[in-house]
Amino acid sequence: MNPNKVKEYNAYRERMNEKLMAAPNNKILKRIYSLDTLTYQEGALSEKTKEMLGLVASMVLKCDDCIYYHLQQCFQLGVTTDEVMEIFGVANLVGGTIVIPHTRRAMEFWEALKTNADDLNTPIK
Repeated sequence: MNPNKVKEYNAYRERMNEKLMAAPNNKILKRIYSLDTLTYQEGALSEKTKEMLGLVASMVLKCDDCIYYHLQQCFQLGVTTDEVMEIFGVANLVGGTIVIPHTRRAMEFWEALKTNADDLNTPIK
């Protein structure tokens, strides 16, 4: 397991988001990012529940970047390893065996989050 996996992911995501937001004529992207932020805020469903739903959807859609993002959010919201394992089960049932390689990488990232917990004191948005 790469001990810097979480840091590398966060640095890349931050760097590329800054470039995307600084680009001219990106009104649509800014609105999509805003909608994404609003979607995961506390409402009738808790923020934790919404992030767990986002994780399942990301796994079924086979988007590793999205999986890592939602895993990190889940970690910071206090989701337990037992809960993550159940989330993985739901995602694999819904998405089929094609999701298994993404589950492996998700487990690796979850372990990296736990290993680097001291570096993750502030929420990553």
